Amino acid sequence: MSLQVFYTPQAKETLALVYDFINTNFGFKIAEKFLLKTEHTINLIALHPLMFKPSTFEKDVRVGLISKQTSLFYRTHEKSIQLLFFGIIGKNLFTNNF
Repeated sequence: MSLQVFYTPQAKETLALVYDFINTNFGFKIAEKFLLKTEHTINLIALHPLMFKPSTFEKDVRVGLISKQTSLFYRTHEKSIQLLFFGIIGKNLFTNNF
């Protein structure tokens, strides 16, 4: 059974920032490929919510790898998944210092 998935406002914002970063630095095709991988990863999490390991900073937050460079942080609930935020390993998305 697949759980419902909800995006927090920060998840929506950071997904857009990661997409923009990839589009600017690697091009539209790679950015679109990232979105497809992201959708696939979220679908897998909805089916298998415990498939990724817990984070080191909070036990109830899990870290899902989308690619070697990008990840997604989420929290599982009894009937849903809450997407918290997306990240690029080694990058602070809230600055313009890419």
